Amino acid sequence: MQEISDRDIRSSFINATRSETAKLNLPPNFDHLDWDNLDFLGWRDEKMPLRGYLVVPAEGGLTGILLRAPEGGAKKNRSVLCEMCRDVFSKEDVFLWSAKRAGQPGRNGNTVGTLICADFICSANVRKAPPANEINPDPAVVVKRQIEELRERIGKFLSRVAE
Repeated sequence: MQEISDRDIRSSFINATRSETAKLNLPPNFDHLDWDNLDFLGWRDEKMPLRGYLVVPAEGGLTGILLRAPEGGAKKNRSVLCEMCRDVFSKEDVFLWSAKRAGQPGRNGNTVGTLICADFICSANVRKAPPANEINPDPAVVVKRQIEELRERIGKFLSRVAE
């Protein structure tokens, strides 16, 4: 992912009002992000912990969506698989994040949701090389495939929000 500016982020949202994007707080480490190892920029708002943001590069520019976490966070009595990175070894919390649909459907209250790592660490998860084995003798090939699949799943979720 290429480095992006605060202004680029705020103007990319397809399901948020101008006042909502004006109030968003950038991630605390924004000036020091490892852009080369990010497939999307995702973060939770420090001042509004039930609010999350995804900003994804696309052919036509950036697409941003405003997300909402469930009240009370994740349930601790069972493990849930993130739909984006599908990392079966991650011990991180996974939330059912919901997003208002873009345009009139969103203004009518329609939402879509998906399971995503609570702290949006999917880009790091897919870059973990698995041990070589008979099924996957080259870990680099597995990592490349996982990155491509993450990007595809993020794109599909953005399409559902934009419908």
